Amino acid sequence: MQSNSAMPAPTVPATARPARSRLRWTIVALSGAGLAIAYLDRSSLSVASTYMQRDLGFDQTMKGILLSSFFWTYAIFQLPSGWLLDRFGPRVIYPIAVVWWSLWTAATALAHGFGTLIICRLGLGMGEAPVQPSNIKVVSAWFPRRERALASSLFDTGQQVGVALSVPVVTGLIAAFGWRAAFVVIGLTGMVWVIGWLMIYRSPQEHPKISQAELDYIEGGDAAVPETGPPMRWLSLLRYPTVWGLVFGYICRSATGAFFLTWYPSYLVEDRGFTILQLGVFGSIPAVLGIGATIAGGAFSDWLVRRGVPIARARKIPIISGMLLASTIALTTFVPGNVAVMVLLSVSNCAHSFAGAAILSLPAEVAPSSSVVGSVAGFQNFGSQIGNIISPILIGVFLTFSGNSYTGPMLFAGAMAILGTLIYGFVVKIRPLNEGVVPVGPAESRG
Repeated sequence: MQSNSAMPAPTVPATARPARSRLRWTIVALSGAGLAIAYLDRSSLSVASTYMQRDLGFDQTMKGILLSSFFWTYAIFQLPSGWLLDRFGPRVIYPIAVVWWSLWTAATALAHGFGTLIICRLGLGMGEAPVQPSNIKVVSAWFPRRERALASSLFDTGQQVGVALSVPVVTGLIAAFGWRAAFVVIGLTGMVWVIGWLMIYRSPQEHPKISQAELDYIEGGDAAVPETGPPMRWLSLLRYPTVWGLVFGYICRSATGAFFLTWYPSYLVEDRGFTILQLGVFGSIPAVLGIGATIAGGAFSDWLVRRGVPIARARKIPIISGMLLASTIALTTFVPGNVAVMVLLSVSNCAHSFAGAAILSLPAEVAPSSSVVGSVAGFQNFGSQIGNIISPILIGVFLTFSGNSYTGPMLFAGAMAILGTLIYGFVVKIRPLNEGVVPVGPAESRG
């Protein structure tokens, strides 16, 4: 009798847990923390630059070049980083990148002139290049399609968290210890993250703590990217108009968003008369609100998918609506009050963030196999950095020759948001690249 009552027990695997367990969400939270550190590191110069100018002596044009210089190497190294991720995986490439960029952040404290600052920013850009392709690769491996935009929104909140933290953290460190100490402290945070990543991250198929139920859920029938597909060379991706649409669409989006990463603190201090205390207290408002907007955009896109909306429409609705509303940044030039300006900047940044998760999910939607997701993401993020390169330089040059008027920069940012709306609406086709498409010229017609 006792032996019979014990017999059914082995039929239930000891590791079985509900399909919707927490491991994949832990993984994406760790990815988001990596992105937050990256944006804290890159944004620290934007906050500190006004105070560094007094010590190192560079004008507004030189400042624009300095703020742009990070993106020079960041853009160039997007392309090889995508290939490296497809070859070696994010478990290896991501922590190497974080160690590299953290060292260059800390080294900024040793800068004694404009030239050494440029060198530090170029080193930082090289290290941070794999961060977004890594996160996109992680989400494509760990999440089924119906959760992919939400997961992308969660790691992308790291962008807003990093920017939001940079204002009070960097201003606080500068006020207490000076700008050099600020870069050392910020650089050390990345080293802590690396330890956590190496301890926790594995692919779903290799992770010792994943349940079979969760693995089955991840690999379920709605997975958008097959594990294998027809061989595709890295450069052959450029034969597809959609890849170019991803590149140019992101150029426009980043040309708008780069203002918040580069000139935004200077704008509040130099044009709107904010004190360092006011900058620390109020300057992070658009980024904090953008966190919720980022999550909302991803959740809304996945909700549309679950409601049966075609995937192309479910991704394009938040992209197009967000990009179009982001153009409200141009209206700041027509309002005199600081409260109205902060409202418009918050609306623009939130709309810009609302579009982000759906855009970040696109490489996994259009890649014909998982072996090229990183490469498609690398091309897309390369476009992002072209926008980030162009915007701060143009703003610096314009300020130099216009008596420090921000009218031109704000109108430019709004116009680029509208142009990006048109590109995502009419050029980007959300389906696998090799699905009934001749990979030459404007052959794609459905979307």
